[in-house]
Amino acid sequence: VQLQASGGGLVQAGGSLRLSCAASGRTFSSYVMGWFRQAPGKEREFVAAISWGGGSTYYADSVKGRFTISRDNAKNTVYLQMNSLKPEDTAVYYCAADRTYRSIWYSTRRSDYDYWGQGTQVTVSS
Repeated sequence: VQLQASGGGLVQAGGSLRLSCAASGRTFSSYVMGWFRQAPGKEREFVAAISWGGGSTYYADSVKGRFTISRDNAKNTVYLQMNSLKPEDTAVYYCAADRTYRSIWYSTRRSDYDYWGQGTQVTVSS
């Protein structure tokens, strides 16, 4: 599957952005989808994940209550709605797809995700 992320940009602290990630192929609904981010000089970190049908979500503590992950399987797209943005949210955001069925449905590990988008820059000014 090929992933294409979009929607990044420059926003003031307290503002909102919605990222989108469009996937190619006909098996989108068979992947757990995740968002990760990487700030300059830091490791890529997990942000959020959503289950195959969208009924379950999981968030990093740093974004819980501010970010919402969702998906539209008819459109082969996953979204990340980001509200109350902070300067520390500044990073390149990546979408990723995990094809493995797990006893715990989600993973926060980069190495468990099989496909990655190219990343979209989010910059939050103070």
